[in-house]
Parts: sequence; C-alpha cells; structure tokens
Amino acid sequence: MADFTFEREVRTPYSEAYNVLEEDRQVGRVDIHFTYDVVHVTLTVDESLTQEAIQELIDTVDEDLVDAVGIAREEFIVHVFQGRQTGVYTDNGFGENGNEL
Repeated sequence: MADFTFEREVRTPYSEAYNVLEEDRQVGRVDIHFTYDVVHVTLTVDESLTQEAIQELIDTVDEDLVDAVGIAREEFIVHVFQGRQTGVYTDNGFGENGNEL
C-alpha cells in the first residue's frame, strides 16, 4: 500500500492545489474544485504509478482532502492524467531550475 502525503500549493475559497508525495518524491499534483454539490478533481500522476496506486491515491484524496473540508456533495468526479512533468513555466520567463527559457 502506497503512503501518499500532500503539500498544499494554493487555496482559494473554492479550490485547492497540492503536490502529491510518496516517500518525499513528487509523484503527482491534485487540483480540487468545489461547486455547490459536485467536487471536481484533476489528478496528474507520474508514469511510474500503477492503476492500483492511482486508485489508492484517489481514495486518499477523497478521504483526507475532500471529506476534511466538510462540504456535502452529491458527486465526486476525478480526471486522471498520467505521464511525466516536462517543466514548470511562469510569465517571468524562468524555468523550473531558475534558468531563463
């Protein structure tokens, strides 16, 4: 069983974003958006995660992040994307390692 932890990057009144860690290694990112009765989640995971690990991660997001907010919901929708990160870009013109693009 995988042991996932989360580092919050941002919180707004209707959304949250987290880095997903497994043993101090980033294996994904989760973006959660709360509407009146539906919770929408976008889960981007590393290509090394198995389908079983992805299902465990979805369950953990539901139990530890969504349920903890205490919003009654009618539906929980998760979109999963699997691949590898190619970089982080900002409008300041710098890449993930601080070098100019």
